[in-house]
Amino acid sequence: MIETRKKWTINEIEEIHGQPLLELVYQSATVFRKYHDPREIQVSALLSIKTGGCAEDCKYCSQSSFYETDTKAEPMMEIGQILEQAKKSRDQGASRFCLSTAWRQIPDTQMKNILEIVNSVSKLGMEVCATMGMLTRTQAQKLREAGLHTYNHNLDTGEKFYDKIVSTRTYQERLDTLNFAQEAGLNICSGGILGMGESKHDRMDMLRNLANLKKQPESVPINVLVPIEGTAMQKDPDFSFWDLLRTICTARILMPESNVRLSAGRNSLSAVEQSFCFFAGANSIFSGDKLLTTDNVLPDQDEELLSLLGLYKKYHSH
Repeated sequence: MIETRKKWTINEIEEIHGQPLLELVYQSATVFRKYHDPREIQVSALLSIKTGGCAEDCKYCSQSSFYETDTKAEPMMEIGQILEQAKKSRDQGASRFCLSTAWRQIPDTQMKNILEIVNSVSKLGMEVCATMGMLTRTQAQKLREAGLHTYNHNLDTGEKFYDKIVSTRTYQERLDTLNFAQEAGLNICSGGILGMGESKHDRMDMLRNLANLKKQPESVPINVLVPIEGTAMQKDPDFSFWDLLRTICTARILMPESNVRLSAGRNSLSAVEQSFCFFAGANSIFSGDKLLTTDNVLPDQDEELLSLLGLYKKYHSH
């Protein structure tokens, strides 16, 4: 049995990833069952509380100010609206509520407001996650003190391919943000996107960087590119379901204690494909009919599939 370890090499990861597919699925499913209850699914809800107008040029994102898309810059939502959405998500079975803002970094002028929102949502009995761009050490500490449970900051892809996707912040800046969050005592959620034209090696490099963090991520979202008209990546994603499955299995083996989350693009998967992912080691999803600005699986469809598979929602990570 493979145990959690401190340092993985790219050769070791590619050896795991390149196994015959059913052997890889078997190994992943075995590791999964050692560290998790395979009947449990952790459910998160994601709300964009400040949409559009972002100063980053991420080529896949409809919220970037660099592209002409249907997503327009909007002001911050009022705290009452945010709490209403959080309560609705809680009542639908979500244990975690993720707050998203389209910022390069939290502006100093908004920090007090963000801390109040985090504190208010945490009082609802939900784990609060935030994805708000880069963090300073001080911001990370203040968010932790306000009740933030987890900070999301995706690596997106491997280090060598990264500058083909984003030029307005560096890979090292992303790693620094993850380190600041961990130093403050926050859990981190970090993963990537498949189908952007990256190579298999790039995907494995991303997983290596995640698995070799000081502490492995509490959650690893695996996204599939959702092409959005007007962005630099409006063509269909360059990937297959089998690429996704291999990535999920490899992530599960490298990071056995993490929640591996089926994220953006899940609505492009059939019920059978989703089920295969759950069997192999994916144990987390986003609920709700929207993921920021893109469509997601409808809650009723999720309820039907989870019931069919005999899976139930896990209400807290710890």
